[in-house]
Amino acid sequence: MPPSRTYSDPDAIAQIADLTLRSRRLAEGGISGQHRSPFHGFNIEFASYREYTPGDDLRRLDWRVFARSDRHYIKQYEEESNARVTFVVDASASMNYRGSKAALSKYDYGATLVVTLAMLLARQQDPVGLVLFDEEAGTVLTPSATQSQVTVMSGLLEKCVPGRKTELGGMLRSLAGRIRRRGLLVIVSDLFTDLDAVYDSLNRLRFQGHEVLVLQVLDRDETDLPFDGPTLFRDIEGDEELYAEPGAFRLAYRRAMDEFLNGVSQECGARGYDHVRFFTDTPLSESLSSFLHARQEAGGTGGRS
Repeated sequence: MPPSRTYSDPDAIAQIADLTLRSRRLAEGGISGQHRSPFHGFNIEFASYREYTPGDDLRRLDWRVFARSDRHYIKQYEEESNARVTFVVDASASMNYRGSKAALSKYDYGATLVVTLAMLLARQQDPVGLVLFDEEAGTVLTPSATQSQVTVMSGLLEKCVPGRKTELGGMLRSLAGRIRRRGLLVIVSDLFTDLDAVYDSLNRLRFQGHEVLVLQVLDRDETDLPFDGPTLFRDIEGDEELYAEPGAFRLAYRRAMDEFLNGVSQECGARGYDHVRFFTDTPLSESLSSFLHARQEAGGTGGRS
């Protein structure tokens, strides 16, 4: 990736300017929403007071303040003013693949997706953070709502060069002791890894109170196997090679891939994770707008594949 590469998509930013990435917890009524941010409902620490307005929950009235000031004030908790969103990005070697129909590799597409969503959240003053997985979960940027946070995230993503073998499940497990405050974890990966280990780790994080959104980024070459004629296939994360005629096993490959993709969707749904699939040959503005519209219509949950 050239050093000058920046993860910004003006078309995508313009498309989603008036949209939000809603939290399932908010949509299910955890908080009576007088706030504007899309991610409230995770933290329960007292933040501030605001004046009572008709329709507010009377249980939130602070009668001690009323006794002193003769004015009605509502207790406002941190969950009503911001929520923490951490993007977890897979930087393993397989994410470096860019097929014949794609302008970007899976990693570059995913990184642009992350920065675009982070910009959306920053406008809502929601703290955003980043975890980059390569060989180790070595880069952990704590969520912050500062104006410079998205710039820092973009810089870290630009400097990272995917190219190592990574066990995503083990890396996610290591997060359990490092991300202590509840929030939304957005996993960006192709999920070409030990899925049982991934599910086990995500279950642990869910048990700790985190909400999980899985954004699976794929290349059409990986699902369609469009190659013609004798082709040399190389394992990106290993040393194995296979010289073969794709036509001899294309149908079997596609059936196996469909089984894999359907299995991921079903497992995520059964375990309570939102799951969305992105393809790198689809303009990010189109994919992201469709995804956010679908979430809003569904009341905060994912489900588009």
